[in-house]
Amino acid sequence: MLTLYQLEGCPYCERVADRLEELDIDYESVWVEGLHSTRDEVKRVSGQRQVPVIVDEEYGVTMAESERIVDYLETTYA
Repeated sequence: MLTLYQLEGCPYCERVADRLEELDIDYESVWVEGLHSTRDEVKRVSGQRQVPVIVDEEYGVTMAESERIVDYLETTYA
């Protein structure tokens, strides 16, 4: 299962979500708070508070930064 931590209205998060849908990858969305200081769950899984973040349990990957995530998805799932 793949989990995407994202923020509503975030264009970087939308880019990752769009690519997940284009590749027909099932994923769970976790919507985070707007304030960085309240993103404790993101910090717990990734060590930082920025989004987007994906957690790919199948491959043991946790990753931030939309460009890196899209590259990973294309390499791993395309």
